[in-house]
Amino acid sequence: MDDAPAVEQLDDLLLRVAEGDQQAFSDFYDHTASRVLGLIRRLLIDAAQSEEVAQEVFLEAWQSARRFDPNKGRALTWLLTMAHRRAIDRIRASQASHDRDTAVGIRDLPTAFDVVAETVEVRVEHERVEEAMAKLSEAQRQAVALAYYGGLTQSELAAELGIPLGTAKTRLRDAMIRLRDELGVTP
Repeated sequence: MDDAPAVEQLDDLLLRVAEGDQQAFSDFYDHTASRVLGLIRRLLIDAAQSEEVAQEVFLEAWQSARRFDPNKGRALTWLLTMAHRRAIDRIRASQASHDRDTAVGIRDLPTAFDVVAETVEVRVEHERVEEAMAKLSEAQRQAVALAYYGGLTQSELAAELGIPLGTAKTRLRDAMIRLRDELGVTP
């Protein structure tokens, strides 16, 4: 095929493809595949991805050949534009995937923290709790210490102190209310 008849022949082949002519599609593919793959390969570099995108382009060409209008442009231009768009879409998708992977990787990195500042903060909070505990009655302080520092349940606390369960619950509740008020914690 020389250049002038080839352009018109490709237009004719694509019009026949639009009518479902498989042989026309085969001929159209044979005449255009190397140019389509070459364009895509220049954009994507990766041979496997380039072949995959070229396959998508020819599938789209088969499925959308009816939209080709020879009065608006040439078949080869139509096909190469489609190939260029598909290749750019693949580049964008790949970049978006890379960006997501990077963001997840950054998110999963352990965050550095100031050990000294954290130690000071814990110490200050500990002192505040000790001061608030000092303002409780001895019975309340004992109940809180056994329940929260000793890990006893309310039933175990009552048994340990030799008091009724209701009394143990009341001491803990009153102590917690007083601690909340002393520490400025809002319910």
